[in-house]
Amino acid sequence: MGLRLGSNRKLALLAILLLTPLLSGCGQDFLLLKPAGPVARTEMHLMERAAIPMGIVILFVIVLLAIVVIRFRDTPDNKAPYTPDWHGSKRLETIWFVIPVLILAFISVPMVKQTFKLAKVPVTSGDPITIDVVSIDWKWLFEYPGQKVATVNYVKIPVNTPVLFELTAYSPMNTFWVPQLGGMEYTMPGRVLPLWLQASYAGVYTGRSANFSGSGYAKMIFSVDAVSSSQFQSWISQVASTASPLTGPEYQSLLQQDLVQTQTYYGYPSYTFPSQLNGFTLNGGMYIASPLPSKKSTSA
Repeated sequence: MGLRLGSNRKLALLAILLLTPLLSGCGQDFLLLKPAGPVARTEMHLMERAAIPMGIVILFVIVLLAIVVIRFRDTPDNKAPYTPDWHGSKRLETIWFVIPVLILAFISVPMVKQTFKLAKVPVTSGDPITIDVVSIDWKWLFEYPGQKVATVNYVKIPVNTPVLFELTAYSPMNTFWVPQLGGMEYTMPGRVLPLWLQASYAGVYTGRSANFSGSGYAKMIFSVDAVSSSQFQSWISQVASTASPLTGPEYQSLLQQDLVQTQTYYGYPSYTFPSQLNGFTLNGGMYIASPLPSKKSTSA
């Protein structure tokens, strides 16, 4: 019988910590090990499944190293056999060839399966909420096309609802990452890449840039505020009645290389999403990017 990952969480975490000893210098709050959504939870299970056999192999190698050092050390009273003409053992060679193949199959088969599964946005009742994301030096601009709301350095989403982030960049390539909700995805100028995430619990989750893009990238942090559906709708209504639109001059100021505080707008210019024409269409649960317009059609 194989290991049941759900009942071996402590063993998996021990293996992960064994594989990453430098984590001891990064603080006590390991957000990556605290999944708060279905995407992050699936990825955590894959990490556990990979960490357990790797941890066992590492411990086995350490034990063998200790045995070799103790038994075959060069001392006058060493009774270990000396066989300089030993040419190997087909049985042992077969074992240490087959075992790694089995370990790789144990890790890679579910890894590939779940990777393709996570590429599909789960649509249960209507389309998921779409949020356009633009990475700028050194800030994040979020736009809600369906709600006409724009925010800077924070985003609000309803819990238990798939959210499709359409990611692009105005300035150098970057990465969008919310560790507790799922894996990271690149933001690239002139392209839109999809990433869907979902929060299972209400709370505030930290998102960040994970790709060097200049002196201010380390402070390129945003928050994801997951609230109930009713609170989300109330927030949209509040923004619609109190916030002012994002004007052209204000948008130009956002494009400057500096750090800014959180901001909220109701309404924004259509050109603020650089790759707006390269949107996505739902096809069998997969979001497929529409082709970029040709140079001829663009100039026309």
